[in-house]
Amino acid sequence: MGPAATLGVGLGLKPMHYDEALRAAADDLWFEFHAENHMVAGGPRLAWLERLRECHRVSLHGVGLSLASDAPPDAEHLARFAALVRRIEPALVSEHLAWSRMAGAAFPDLLPFPRSHAALIRIADNIDRVQQAIGRTLAIENPSHYLAIDGHEWDEPAFLSELARRTGCGLLLDLNNVHVSAANLQAHGGESIHAFALGYLDAFALGAVTEVHLAGHSRDPLLGDALLIDSHDAPVARVVWALYEELLARTGPLPTLIERDAEVPGFHELMAERAIAQELMERGVPA
Repeated sequence: MGPAATLGVGLGLKPMHYDEALRAAADDLWFEFHAENHMVAGGPRLAWLERLRECHRVSLHGVGLSLASDAPPDAEHLARFAALVRRIEPALVSEHLAWSRMAGAAFPDLLPFPRSHAALIRIADNIDRVQQAIGRTLAIENPSHYLAIDGHEWDEPAFLSELARRTGCGLLLDLNNVHVSAANLQAHGGESIHAFALGYLDAFALGAVTEVHLAGHSRDPLLGDALLIDSHDAPVARVVWALYEELLARTGPLPTLIERDAEVPGFHELMAERAIAQELMERGVPA
């Protein structure tokens, strides 16, 4: 239903909003789904996704390919992922720069890794495997960080940029992840959180960005502002709107998604938040 370049602002869709999404008629509206929830041969979830696909453009967002693992993506998982991509023909396909599998075990999280030269070669190979399987470009999302780990030989923007150069993949820039990581890694590092986040944008390969994510976050119940959680359970924070304005000033309009995965409000509230992003994208009006 049209190239990704024509996408406006979309919503991560939850089952309670399916009927309202079908009836929604906003210009440039699109919806993103976690691919793993629909990687089946039939049934109501897949049937509903196909029905929505007739009305709106959609994006598939993977959470289980484990691209940063020390092994190739699980063959069965990748085959099911690729089959869904071929069946739905989404406008965008994306995954995370993280790992969640090791030695046959799967973990319910997106885990960090040292950005070493060896990791770069391994992840680039895994991205190539996925792109060959799905027959199209995959966008890679920057992660959120909760603590500093040792062993990095690349900073994150440079690592992602090199992945894009070597594989031709796109980049998914999650601005909430940028702020959360800046707060958690730089809160006591002498540089302001916002300055660190702006420096991240300055260093990022913005020409490779095919999608932007906006979301809310929360403070850790025990540590408060000393540890922010990428919880997707609140409206987009003011600091993240500010980063979005900074990004648009550098890039112009980009396909943008509002994510809400917990404490999900009514559809009309999500559409109101979407309207803020759409207005910023189209007119540059401050949030």
